[in-house]
Order: sequence, then C-alpha cells, then structure tokens
Amino acid sequence: MRLLERDDTGEFRLTDVPNNEVPPYAILSHTWGDEEVLFSDLKNGTAKDKAGYVKIQFCGDQAERDGVNFFWVDTCCIDKSDKIELQSSLNSMFEWYRNAAKCYVYLSDVSACKRDTDGKPSWELTFRKSRWFTRGWTLQELVAPATLKFFSRDNKLLGDKQSLEQEIHDITQIPLNALRGAPLSDFSVVERMSWIKGRETKYEEDKAYSLFGIFGVHIPVIYGEGEDKAFDRLREKIDKDFDRLAKLWSTGPRDPRIDKERIETAKGGLLADAYRWIFDNRDFNRWRQLPESHLLWIKGDPGKGKTMLLCGIINELERPTTSDGGNLVYFFCQATDSRINNATAVLRGLIYLLAKRQPRLLSHLPEDSYASDDAMAWIVLSRVLLEMLRDPYLKATYLIIDALDECVVDQQKILKLIVQISSVSLAVKLVVSSRNWPQIEEQLATVPQQSRLSLELNPGSITTAVEAFIRYKVLHLSQLKRYDTKTETAIKCYLSSNANGTFLWVALVCQALADPKVRKWHSLEKLRAFPPGLDSLYARMKEDISHSEDADLCRQILAVTAIVRRPIHLRELTRLVALPDDISNDLESLSELIGLCGSFLTLRDQIIYFIHQSAKDFLSGKPTHHASREAYNWVFPHGTTSVNRTIYSRSLDTMSRELHRDMYKLCRPGFSISEVKVPKPDPLATVRYSCVYWVDHLCDSISGINISRNNALLDDKNVYTFLETKYLYWLEALSLLHAMSDGIIAIRRLEGLIGHTDSGQLTTLVRDAYRFALYFRVAIEQAPLQAYISALIFAPAKSLVKMNSKKEEPKWIKITPGVVADWNACLQTFEGHKYSVESVAFSPDGQRVVSGSADQTVKIWDAVSGSCLQTFEGHKNSVHSVAFSPDGQRVVSGSRDQTVKIWDAASGSCLQTFEGHKNWVHSVAFSPDGQRVVSGSHDRTVKIWDAASGSCLQTFEGHKFSVHSVAFSPDGQRVVSDSRGQRDTVSESSWITCNGQNVLWLPHEYRSTCRVVLGQKTLIGCSSGQIFIITFSQDKQWTSTLFQPHCLFSFS
Repeated sequence: MRLLERDDTGEFRLTDVPNNEVPPYAILSHTWGDEEVLFSDLKNGTAKDKAGYVKIQFCGDQAERDGVNFFWVDTCCIDKSDKIELQSSLNSMFEWYRNAAKCYVYLSDVSACKRDTDGKPSWELTFRKSRWFTRGWTLQELVAPATLKFFSRDNKLLGDKQSLEQEIHDITQIPLNALRGAPLSDFSVVERMSWIKGRETKYEEDKAYSLFGIFGVHIPVIYGEGEDKAFDRLREKIDKDFDRLAKLWSTGPRDPRIDKERIETAKGGLLADAYRWIFDNRDFNRWRQLPESHLLWIKGDPGKGKTMLLCGIINELERPTTSDGGNLVYFFCQATDSRINNATAVLRGLIYLLAKRQPRLLSHLPEDSYASDDAMAWIVLSRVLLEMLRDPYLKATYLIIDALDECVVDQQKILKLIVQISSVSLAVKLVVSSRNWPQIEEQLATVPQQSRLSLELNPGSITTAVEAFIRYKVLHLSQLKRYDTKTETAIKCYLSSNANGTFLWVALVCQALADPKVRKWHSLEKLRAFPPGLDSLYARMKEDISHSEDADLCRQILAVTAIVRRPIHLRELTRLVALPDDISNDLESLSELIGLCGSFLTLRDQIIYFIHQSAKDFLSGKPTHHASREAYNWVFPHGTTSVNRTIYSRSLDTMSRELHRDMYKLCRPGFSISEVKVPKPDPLATVRYSCVYWVDHLCDSISGINISRNNALLDDKNVYTFLETKYLYWLEALSLLHAMSDGIIAIRRLEGLIGHTDSGQLTTLVRDAYRFALYFRVAIEQAPLQAYISALIFAPAKSLVKMNSKKEEPKWIKITPGVVADWNACLQTFEGHKYSVESVAFSPDGQRVVSGSADQTVKIWDAVSGSCLQTFEGHKNSVHSVAFSPDGQRVVSGSRDQTVKIWDAASGSCLQTFEGHKNWVHSVAFSPDGQRVVSGSHDRTVKIWDAASGSCLQTFEGHKFSVHSVAFSPDGQRVVSDSRGQRDTVSESSWITCNGQNVLWLPHEYRSTCRVVLGQKTLIGCSSGQIFIITFSQDKQWTSTLFQPHCLFSFS
C-alpha cells in the first residue's frame, strides 16, 4: 500500500508500506474533476499546479488535526500505468476504506457558507443533490468505513454518517442497518445489486467493478469488455462462491442466523433486561478486555437462560464488531435435531458464517466442499476452520457456540478443537455455554487464561434477570386475561418465590396460565398447583396429559417426536402416528393436539420441536429419579424399539402408497435438478422424513429384538415388496430431496443388516438395488427422471430392479446390441474430472479413493457413497500418478509439469513440491514408513525424496526408456521400476441431447471415442472396441414435446 505523509519541510511525499505493517491512516472520498493530481504529478513535482491539489491539502491538514500522520487519496496513491497495481488496488479498495482510522468525504459542490433568508446554513438541499451520491465508486466508500465525516468545499464539517444517517438513507435508499455497519452478507444479492442503480461511472465496466467490496469478491478487471459482460462475470463469481458454501451440506445451507431468529421467536423475543447484567460482570469483562484471555465458558443448570444470554451477547457485540470490519460467528447446538446436534454440523455453521463475514477466507474451502457426514468430514472441515482462523488477514473474530452439552455426536472432538482454537490466533475470542457436566469441564480446564462464569455462582444477577422476566411475562398475561391488580400481584409473588432462578420454569408456568381454557378466576388455583423445580413441574404436566381425553394420541405424538432424528412437520406426523380419520389431514386439529402436549412440545412454522432439551430428557428417562422413569414407562410402554418399528412400518406403508413416477411433473427426461422448483402443494410433503430415515428406524427396531436380524427381515415381506415395486420411485424422490447419498448409505446399511448369506430373495434384491443405485447415482442426481431412462436402458439384463420395472422402461429408445447380462466387477463409477483419469489408488483403510487426471487436478472420493470429498489444484499439467501415504493422511502426485507434490489429504493444502525431474513424472509411491517418496520419470530416471524436507536423496539412472512404474519393497530397502511405452487418452461425452436438452445419460463404458448421428439413430464407437446403435422413436405420447419434427441430436 502506498501512503502520503508530510515531510520535515511540510511537503507531502509518497511512502510504500508493506501490507502487514500499515500504520493508522486517513482516507479521502471525493468525486473526480478535470485537474486531479496523479501519481506522476507527485513524482515529477507538478502536483501543486493542479486544481485538485486542494483536496490533498485538505486531507493532509485534517489528518494532522486528528493526530494521524499518514493518509491516502486514490488519484495519486495508485500508479494507474501499472496494470498489475491497478488490478490489485481495485480489488482492495473496499478493505482500504474499511480499515482506515479516519475517512473524510470532500463535497466539492456543497458550500457551508451560504445562508438562507433567516441566516441559517442552507447546505442541506445541496447536500441532498451532491454529485457524490450519484457516482459508482462512492457507494463502497459510503458503506465500508465505520466512521465517515462529511466536509464542504470550504472545509467545514457538515456531520458524520451517524448524525446524517436518515438523510443518507433518504437519498440512497440503502437500509439504515447497512449504514450502521451490519454485515453486508445479511442483505440479499438482489438488494445489494439495487444500491448501484442510478449511479454513474466514467467507464461502463466500473459499475460492476465498484461492487467488488459490496459482495466480497475478487475478479480480474478487463476494461473494454462492456458493462453486461462485467456484470455477468460478477454474478458468476457470486453464484460460484454461494455454491461453494452450499456444498458444505448435502441438502442446502443451514444458516446459524436463521436458527438464532427461530430460537428468539420461540422464546417470545429477547428481553434486554434479562441479559444486560453480564456486561457488568467481572469475569465477562476480564475475558473481553484481556488479550491473553481467549475462552469464556458460561455454565449453568437447565433452564437458567444460557441460550438467551448468548443471544444477548451476540446482539450487543455484533454492531461494534462488524462495523470495525471484524467477524462475529456463532452456532446453536440442539440435541433434538440431528442436523445440528453433532460436531461436524458445528464446523459447517462456523465456516459458513465466517466465509460470509469475511469472503476472502472462502479460499480455504475446497472447490468440492465436504457434504458427507462420515468420519472424514470432521478431518476435512476442522482443518478448513483452523486454516481460516490462522489466516494472516483474519479480522478480530468472536466465535460463539451455545449448548455444548447438546452436541451429542462427537462432543469430545469439538471440545478438543475449542482447546486448540484457543491457542491458534490472538485475533480469536471464544464464548461457549453448557450445563455443569464434568466431561466438558475436564477438557476445557486445559485452556490457559480462561474465564468461567457459573450462573449458580451469580445468584444475585440471575435473580434480578429472572425478576425482570417475570414482570415481562406477567404483564403480557395480565393484558391477555385482564387480571385485576390483586391477581397480577399474587401471580408475581408466587413466581418469584418458586422460580429458583430458572427462566424455563417461569416460561412453562406462564404458558399454562395463558391457555384459553384457563379462566382468569381460576388462574390462582391453577398457579398454586404448579410445584417448584423443573422435574416436578414436568411430572405434574405429564400427569395432566395422561388424564386428558386425548391421552393416547398425545402419548403417541410424544413417543414419535422423542425418537425421530430431526424435528418433523405436521404433514410428516400424519403418516407416522395412528390418527383418527377425521383429523389425519386437518392441520388445525393437529395443531390443537400439539397444544395439548404444550408442556413438552412447541410448534413453529408447522414444525414440531421439544420446548427444551430437559423436557425430552425427562420423557426419555435420563434423570434417574422415579418421576422421570415413570414418564418414560408411560410414553414407551413397550420400549423404544416398538416405536422405531412403528415409524419404520408406517413410513414404508406411506411411501408405498404415495410415491409414483414424475411426482413433480418434470416431463422432460433430462430435466436438471438445479432447475427443479418445489411445487405447491408439495407431493413429497408427507414422506420427506420417511424417504430419508426409514432404514434407520428399521435397524433401531431390530437391535433390541432377541432374534436374528436375518430372520426378522425375512419374515417381513414389506421391505421386499417395497423394493420390488417402488424402488425407482424412491430413487426419484431421493434425487428431488437432494438425498441420494443418504439413500445409498441406507441401502448399504440394509445390506449389512440382512447379513452375508448368499441365499434368500431379499438378500439378492437388496444387493442388486445397491449396485443399481451406485451405478446410476450420477445420472439420477443430475436429472431425477433418468431413473426410468438411462438406468433402465443400460442396467444389465438380469438386474432384478430392471426386470421388476419393465412397465417403466422407455419404449422409444432401443440399443443394439443389447446390454450385458449381469453386473460386472465395477461397484462404482466416480465422475467429476473434466478429462481422462490417469491414475487411481485406495487409501489404506479402503474408505477413500484418490485419482489424478489430465485436467490437472487430484480428487479424493468416498468409496462408499461416491461423493467427491476434495479437489487439489496446483499442478500445471496432467497428473499421471497418485498414491496415499501408509497412514492415509497425505497424498503424493506426479505430473506432466515435471513436479512431485505432497498434499494434506484432509485440508487439500500442498505440503511440499519436489522439483528436479527434467520431463514428465509418470509414477510415484510412498515408502512403507511414509518417510520417503520414489518417483519415475519420462527423463529415464528414478528419484528418492525426503517426504518431510523435499530434498532429493538419490537419483537412479540406467533406463533406456521413460520410467512408468515405481514401488518400494515391503521392507522399504529396495525400489522396483518399470520402463515402457506411453499411453493415449480420449475425451468423452456423458449426455445425448436433443435440441439442446439432455435426453439420455450414458454410463462410462458407453461413452464414445467416435460417434455419428443419422436422423434418430446414434452410432457410438467405444474404446473397448464395441459399437452401439441407439435408436429413438416417438412411441410415447409424452415424448412429443421433446422430439420436434426437426430434432437435432448431439453429445455434451
């Protein structure tokens, strides 16, 4: 960065400053005139001769008055003749304005000296009409700085961004929150794009380029491309970044900000008086003020208000943090929701928000983000988060995690990571909350200089906060029920006497009193029936439910909601519980039923949640006292296995009745999943949960039965019948739900459940179904209806799924000669490389596959689901060889670019690059101990490298031809190498298209090295030597919309 400073003679001079040593500086925002001072003018001493020098003089003088020695002005601090510097500057402009200690706006068309007839300054009107508000580049100069002072052309202060915010909002229509420093990612892409409307730029492309900082993107500046092309590239980059983040999940992003809003809404809003006490707390302020104190642990018993306390902390810290350019990221764990009750989900939420807050950190996220939920996901994503937090450009960051005790999957992993993060960066401060659990304390105790805040040890503050909460709730009750003063006072007194510092107890009692069935003259009688203490209150409420007229229905609902793996929608509930016919499709009546369980359940957006984790724990028998065990026995009279069996059975029945072909009426066989919009009403609304989780409940229903798993399944014909008659419909539904990976894992789990016997119809069918799903996964994921087209055309003739689905097979496509009879030895085909795959290898544990390609990338794949876990980019030519290290933690690759690279298998970062070969590297391998790497090259040599340092230990010469294969002996003492001829590769096309629309997905072995299209016949020549003829006809009426009179077939 280049800055201006005043020298000893009082003149201004340019100073180059390293990016990591930038001192506090002031920055000028203005509109360009005819005689601006340029970089060259300052260099050759002619700056003072130009009219624009007055702005530089103003900025320098004002900075000096503000005690700032350095300042920056765009006209003269950038050498615009240096195209590389100009590119870098335009991409850095937003950050320069955001990081400035002072920012001054010089309005050359506004005078503060003019007066109206009353003698008052009349600059307000000219301020509103100032040219500064119409220019493109001044948009980010307005939004980026935390503080912004406006000056007239006579150097008079008019006000700042805070004092003039309403006028600025009226002029620009930019939301007040954006002007106040709210994270720009909080505003939609469409809204931010609208801010540039009506603004002008000298060069048309600048209209797009001036939005770089608004969207946190960096793309090359190409003057002359035109405004439309510049905006196209900008939108493409924005979409690419969003897609990269969205790929963290298999079913779309889960934004922690939405979860926070949901929590606050569910609890009736955030009451400031219930959390503000913490900002006067000694432990909290010690953590906040001491640089060496990185971790604050807030702990307390259930219902003490920990979650709402953290919501309050987030709200209070957000504005000062983000307005200074810092990051505030958070995550709320919830044990009752499998999507947010595990350590990997915590990582996804934190990475998502951190990348949203500081987009440049997105570079640490692999192109193929890890959406799977297996053990590898934790390794990949924890490395990504740590890299983000170690980034030298990371802004001051608050990282907040609520309810660690509700992270029920891999809790120890997230605790160890918190300990690690505490020592990663001085820029990071953490707040975590949990119950008083010893296993959490044991891990967090290892963090030095931590602060602990026990709610039980702050009874005065908590009691005051609860009292404020009681006043708030009783006031609302009094307005609702029209209590007289005596009743209102009596309720306050009872709540205060029995709350025992527990917000949740107060909330539950007030909720019960607010019930329309409770008349106001019965309120005190009802109130006194509630005992103090959460568990006693739960026991009382359970008794009330069990004696109601709808006790059995309530019991079923409580049992199902306690067992399901995520909160379910009312429509999903209708298929999982045996409801009377007259209310099974009546959502209003169902809502009333949930209301009867209101002591334990709550309804938000027609989704059923437990009111608190402690409520679910009570019904699940986790507290060991008598009342909880009694509640468990009432909810689960035959144990949880019986409920799991019911959920599985009803799910299978529902899917069998409601799944059918083309549920979203896509019609076109190649209709892309990316273009699918969920219709209203959604045909899958009632079966979404069942489609994904039915196998899980089947497994859980068998685990507790004292008979063999095989017999239990073989005796149940429902699974066989479902797979025999509805399997393709289920695959289509999984594709529409973006859950193909879940479906494949479910079938694999079902196969494992049956056992390894070679006999039995069900065993044979499940294995065939698994092969079918693996083989055609890519096609069905891309286009749901390919389950009936490509899958049935190219499946082996003896595939049971194919034979069971004859009625669905397309009659308008024929392939000559016919397909193979049986599945071959290939279990999966992984697709994602753009060009030929040159090398593959398994990880030592067999769970992953690594591949190297002519597209210059290395990819790691999940061997079970086929998902791409990582893509490594860095080679400058084809990757000819890849291998895992013996511990599976590293990958080595050899390339046509003459280099060998070692990669971290989890994070994708390049650890080492070995240079020394004079031609292509054909083969690489690790030594058995992982300490060395051997490489064979087209330069006819074999080299052994130190895997840690990258130094070449030995070079073997003697081959007469290029070396295509190398390996260590099992003891690592010898190397074997092979010299042979080189290979040829071909490119392939995966789709046959008609008039630009995808029609038929081609499996790998049917892809062409050459092809001819003649009318409606397509001839395909394959690398195997086979030739296929695919004939299209119009036998089916629904294909008439696809095949027009002049249909043009092609490949893509």
